[in-house]
Amino acid sequence: MGRLFGTDGVRGVANEELTPLLAMQLGQAGAYVLSRENKHRPTIMVGCDTRLSGEMLANALMAGACSVGANAVYLGVLPTPAVAYLARKYKVDAGVVISASHNPMEFNGIKFFDGNGFKLPDALEDEIEELIKNGMKGITFPTGASVGRIRQRPDAKEQYINHNVTMMDVDLRGMRMVVDCAEGAAHYTSVEALTQLGADVIAIHVNPDGTNINAGCGSTHMEELKARVLAEKAVIGIAFDGDADRFLAVDEKGESLDGDRIMSIVGKFMKEKGSLKNDTIVATVMSNLGFFRMGEREGIKIDQTKVGDRYVLEHMQEIGASLGGEQSGHIIFLDEATTGDGLLSALHLLEVMVETKKPLSELKQIMQVMPQALVNAHVPNHKKEAYAEYPEIVSAIKAIEDKFQGNGRVLIRPSGTEPLVRVMIEGQDLAEIEKDARELAELIQRTMI
Repeated sequence: MGRLFGTDGVRGVANEELTPLLAMQLGQAGAYVLSRENKHRPTIMVGCDTRLSGEMLANALMAGACSVGANAVYLGVLPTPAVAYLARKYKVDAGVVISASHNPMEFNGIKFFDGNGFKLPDALEDEIEELIKNGMKGITFPTGASVGRIRQRPDAKEQYINHNVTMMDVDLRGMRMVVDCAEGAAHYTSVEALTQLGADVIAIHVNPDGTNINAGCGSTHMEELKARVLAEKAVIGIAFDGDADRFLAVDEKGESLDGDRIMSIVGKFMKEKGSLKNDTIVATVMSNLGFFRMGEREGIKIDQTKVGDRYVLEHMQEIGASLGGEQSGHIIFLDEATTGDGLLSALHLLEVMVETKKPLSELKQIMQVMPQALVNAHVPNHKKEAYAEYPEIVSAIKAIEDKFQGNGRVLIRPSGTEPLVRVMIEGQDLAEIEKDARELAELIQRTMI
């Protein structure tokens, strides 16, 4: 089998690729690897989003953990960042989230956090995977009183809400907002937290039935939210994804803001307050060229990593940054959280609106978005990393970059999960860059096939 772990845990169609058997094995191997240095009985906290398959996989994983002598604490439906926070708060050995984030309901995933609330490094994931591939060789399975047990923590939701409300004590009275919870993990916690802070919340997509998560709603489908913001005369629209570790915004005019613009607004505010460490924001290579120009203008350094919030986080830790994230709305405030948190990010943006008394449509002008064109080239999976070895491809990329003369860029990125090479071009003329991207993708596909 190929590598189990991707950039955000183990993903697949539930009960087909991600089976209860695999979940049980991940529980066994994960509990063993993450607690083998401890002399006490290990404890793992487990939460999930609203997918129908969540409880099936959660129970299988907890059974696996118990079979190697670990205790499991089931938190129920909770946002991903809540599980990371509670694992750190209670100093347990690990936290596990059963979720496939923004993917359709038939998918699910399993991702691990260590006892400090951070995603596992590749080396630990490799150890877990190796144990599974080797049939759990070397693991002792206890019997009798040494078998682990499962407990419930029904108070977990309230603890996470109270943590955010207390930490971000911002007065939202008089602020009318539409909040789209994607029929996912945020359907209670985010609405309750915003309401407790005084906001007039109009909540939509807060009736999950196990099958409707992300279905035409949330941060990947914002058309309804935009219309509703205008109809309700709201000052902001907030859109979460299925596991609520990221969010996107809509201003009072019904126009969306991505993660780059949100980080621009909040980053400038933090710099002025002295809380933007090293005056630096960590972003990925996919961030818009306008974001980097904003940084130059505002005296904010933008460090780049490859795509994936785990790589953003690792670089933030390396350089001591307090803010980083992705265009997708996955934003990390490292002084306050160990992973992306949609609710926390929304509260930071709302704080800027309250403190500056400026509408979001005005605040977002800090960054001018450069048009982007993205086209996929279908290539054999084993060749996708080798595009730079073809002289005609390298020559075509250089010709486009030379034409821009600094007012655009070309980014070529092999897909991490599919037999694709992604061609992204930024420039000032959308029609021109779409044509360039299409022709370059066709060249890559024709050359590498």
